[in-house]
Amino acid sequence: MLIHHGQILEKVVRRNGHSISDVARLTNVNRRSVYNWFNQPHLKPEIIYRIGCAIDHDFSVELPHLFTAEDFNKEKKRTSSAQAKEDVIEDPLNKHYWKDKYIDLLERYNELLANKVSLT
Repeated sequence: MLIHHGQILEKVVRRNGHSISDVARLTNVNRRSVYNWFNQPHLKPEIIYRIGCAIDHDFSVELPHLFTAEDFNKEKKRTSSAQAKEDVIEDPLNKHYWKDKYIDLLERYNELLANKVSLT
């Protein structure tokens, strides 16, 4: 069976309730790059690892041929200082806070519109 890395990433991101904007912001890329990753059948392990660390998910479960559980456990120890930086990003005075909230709202609105169109 062929494994489609992008589909696995997308399934995990959406199942865990992360928005595309969140993933893009946490990995320091634009949203289009995240969508492009989801469409790729094969991704570099560095990209998968970067997303896993950003959303705090261990991809060794879905992709055991690429990662071990220890790969992601090491990163959890390092991210305690990164969490302090994350708290600063959630500050409403941060200029990206409101932009990210707006983009997230637009994504949810578009999903509702798509669902409404498919029902009619």
